[in-house]
Amino acid sequence: MTATITPQAVPSLAPPGGRGRGRDRSAAERPSAFGTAVLLLGAVYCLLPVLWVITASTKDGSELFSTFTFAPSTHLWDNIVALTQYRDGLFWRWMLNTALYAGVGALVSSYISALSGYVLAKFEFPGKGKVFAILLMGVLVPGVILAIPQYFLLAQIGLTNTYWSVLLPQLISPYGIYLARIYAAAAVPTDVVEAARTEGAGEMRIFTRIALPMMAPGLVTIFLFQFVAIWNNFMLPYIMLGNDQLFPITVGLSGLLNQGATVPALYTLVITGALLSIVPLVILFLLLQRFWRVDLAAGAVKA
Repeated sequence: MTATITPQAVPSLAPPGGRGRGRDRSAAERPSAFGTAVLLLGAVYCLLPVLWVITASTKDGSELFSTFTFAPSTHLWDNIVALTQYRDGLFWRWMLNTALYAGVGALVSSYISALSGYVLAKFEFPGKGKVFAILLMGVLVPGVILAIPQYFLLAQIGLTNTYWSVLLPQLISPYGIYLARIYAAAAVPTDVVEAARTEGAGEMRIFTRIALPMMAPGLVTIFLFQFVAIWNNFMLPYIMLGNDQLFPITVGLSGLLNQGATVPALYTLVITGALLSIVPLVILFLLLQRFWRVDLAAGAVKA
């Protein structure tokens, strides 16, 4: 004899009002109108200056101050040609200098940050806590404050007004080391490191062959942060350099802007140069965004 259970005999397992709470939860997950409005205002605030640079760079000197701000014109290519011809292509020399400072500086800084962060995360040594505390204090110190002391230190060894005077102070990034330490602690399993040591691998081999690939997604973030910071840096090269052949794009365009007070035609060159200066950053982000992962375990390799 088998018993049958009718649908009416099965008690509901859902708590009273469960469906209502489900609807409330769905409603809570939807973005509010106020939050959406705030995000849109933030986007407009960030994109409006970029839109102005794009439209202003299409105007000639007579249109720059006489036409509607966001009305585009047709002189973009003429402005690029004039900028290229200025002092035999000095602008592109500034661009190459900036690419050198940012590219080499960010690459070496990322490697130093990875190595330092890995050591702080996976090694135990006396004073480790104090070292990390000093590192955190370094994160809080603005780089502008250190520019003048760094100038005096480099002047003692004759490195001011050289490429080294801009590169060397930016190779160590406390914030980059801090991020690398956090990422290494989460992304590099201690068991994998211990197994490699048991197999007889040296510490540098473990770092380069095992830890570094595991940290790669985090290092992309560190590289981008450092690249953008060096690319946009103004105060350090402004203090260190006196030869305009060594200027990065920030200092070079600042000098052009100051000359614009007496030669208004240079204003269009400054605006066009500002537009061209952001193009490499956009390209770099588009190329590297596929490596920018959120998962801390991403990038792990087999031992």
